[in-house]
Amino acid sequence: MIDIKSSLSLLGIEKTNNGTSIGLTSFGGGDKISSFSPVDGSTIGSVTITTAEEYEKVMQAATFAFKEWRKKPAPLRGDIVRQYGEKLRKYKQPLGELVSYEMGKSLQEGLGEVQEMIDICDFAVGLSRQLHGLTMHSERPGHRMYEQYHPLGVVGIISAFNFPVAVWNWNTALAWICGDTCVWKASEKAPLCAVACQNIWNEVAKENNLPDGISCIINGDYRIGEMMTSDDRIPLISATGSTRMGRIVGSVVAKRFGKSLLELGGNNAIIITPDADLEITIIGALFGAVGTCGQRCTSTRRLIIHESVYDEVKNKLASAYTQLKIGNPLDESNHVGPLIDKAAVEMYLNAIKKAKSEGGNVLVEGGVLEGKGYESGCYVKPVIIEAKNHYEIVQDETFAPILYIMKYSDLDEAIEMQNSVKQGLSSAIMTTNLRDAEKFLSASGSDCGIANVNIGTSGAEIGGAFGGEKETGGGRESGSDAWKIYMRRQTNTINYTKELPLAQGIKFDL
Repeated sequence: MIDIKSSLSLLGIEKTNNGTSIGLTSFGGGDKISSFSPVDGSTIGSVTITTAEEYEKVMQAATFAFKEWRKKPAPLRGDIVRQYGEKLRKYKQPLGELVSYEMGKSLQEGLGEVQEMIDICDFAVGLSRQLHGLTMHSERPGHRMYEQYHPLGVVGIISAFNFPVAVWNWNTALAWICGDTCVWKASEKAPLCAVACQNIWNEVAKENNLPDGISCIINGDYRIGEMMTSDDRIPLISATGSTRMGRIVGSVVAKRFGKSLLELGGNNAIIITPDADLEITIIGALFGAVGTCGQRCTSTRRLIIHESVYDEVKNKLASAYTQLKIGNPLDESNHVGPLIDKAAVEMYLNAIKKAKSEGGNVLVEGGVLEGKGYESGCYVKPVIIEAKNHYEIVQDETFAPILYIMKYSDLDEAIEMQNSVKQGLSSAIMTTNLRDAEKFLSASGSDCGIANVNIGTSGAEIGGAFGGEKETGGGRESGSDAWKIYMRRQTNTINYTKELPLAQGIKFDL
């Protein structure tokens, strides 16, 4: 059995209960927030809430560090990120265990989340030598035009409980190589994961004699986040969470002409065609629906199934659900862990009740598990409900393992059903028909930021830009050219002649 206390000790959690840190300096004078594990209901530890005075110290340190950090050549900044990635390899097991224990996802997923951190560090190291602009031909003789990218400043990061470490590192690894410093407000539901990541960073910072302020953490609820979103000293806020939260953050930041990177809700669907390989279809749908206990923004919420294979898919999926093992996520024999807290359990129960009231037929019954091993009250049964796409509850995103299944007769109808929700994050089609696959990926197909063929809606790789459209927020993180949002673009023109010709042939003679 895993010794979680040993893992906490390795990560330095027992050495500090502070929720505010500007690097090597930690402090905390505010009230405390306790972190409760949904695995067994026990208190893991506590952190102090950042006060206004402490926040000001953090911002001063981050602003000062930026002025020095931006001077370091990008490849050298990349080497610091490389070292952080090496530390993550060293601490992968204990950090993955902490993620699993504090958040409730399976150990395999917890370790996988740390691997995502390692992967984005590797990606960022290579990218640190490729922060390129373009050269353009000037219309004026003897002139050269080009564009370049400069560091943006202090980047504010607000992360959610469901990915308590990876999403932060998606931002920091890129922001750091771009020359930015970072201030992180982690979810108050998983604050110790942030402390652990900061402790790991501190080792790198100390070994390289780096200044305080390159990586900072603050802690608390939405009121602490409001300090960042309204702060003119933070040109970019990257926020992951609910659509409701994103609407507030985006509005506040826009009023001060800041930039927002929003990663918000998802109501993701898989279309299953008559030509689908049902073996991989069931696997993809199952993991997409129950992985992380349905608490991924990319979790599969809807299955849109062709009427010719509807009964077969329904029966195979229901049978697969009976084989799921629900229990302690640190036990690798279990497939599904708990929901994050009892508030999430209540939301799960209300959603099932709402679906029934709208006419949904429960194919696989849900409920809260009780008894030995389920003392936290956060373990629930994954549910399958036959429903209509227009149901109000189906149109909403419920962060729980509830899967709605429905029929379609024509692919155009299926695509319209998939797109007729307010969210636009991830989508998939299961088919061996090339024409159907290409139609799904065309401009008249999926309207989501992510569109997959013959894989599920979950499991994005860091090499591609991650994010979605509509009420998902429009932000892009991780791979491709997502790095550009962490920098400011500058167009340069150089005149290397003794004359001053004006653009567009304008004459201005004195």
